[in-house]
Amino acid sequence: MTKAHVPEPVESMGLVGGDVSLDFVNTASGRSKGSFQDKLRTYEDLVTWAERAGLAGTSWGSRLRRLAAADPRQAARVLEQARSLRELLFRVFSAHAPSREDLEGLGDTAARAASMRRLSRVDDGFAFAWPQSDQLEQVLWPVALAGAELLVSEERARVKECASDTCDWLFLDRSRNHSRRWCDMSDCGNRAKARRYQARHRHS
Repeated sequence: MTKAHVPEPVESMGLVGGDVSLDFVNTASGRSKGSFQDKLRTYEDLVTWAERAGLAGTSWGSRLRRLAAADPRQAARVLEQARSLRELLFRVFSAHAPSREDLEGLGDTAARAASMRRLSRVDDGFAFAWPQSDQLEQVLWPVALAGAELLVSEERARVKECASDTCDWLFLDRSRNHSRRWCDMSDCGNRAKARRYQARHRHS
């Protein structure tokens, strides 16, 4: 995940957030670092991310792509909705005290998403399920609802921002002593270690 210098495509970005709403936030980086990078360049990128995040199966993803190709203007509008939702989630989870406007925005979006779920049979029981409709924004419904559910859960206190100077990815710190600092130790963590090593050798 070389987020700071080389834009990484959504097809290969790490899913390290620990929650689908945080992984969605991480489709962009460098917001406050002066090097903003957006991995959601097209509606197809949004669908590809949803497939990788487990929100859309292959057949559903293919159907969404066909619908988007048939209505490119609507696809562009939904892409902008996706970016707006992503930045809303980033503000909510990175702020010590989210603004009333952002809370209302997430609440309204999540309420609309929740209203779209339907009860269905699952094996010997029942469960909520997302219907496959012709609405291109359906890919955003589980993201919005997951974000609201995370915000009201006890795990909200475990949301952290990567300690790297060049990364603002968010993640759930589920470590035993809550000491995780990096979105991914093999990427940002190792880069930080390398910088410290180089600094020590320059000093010596």
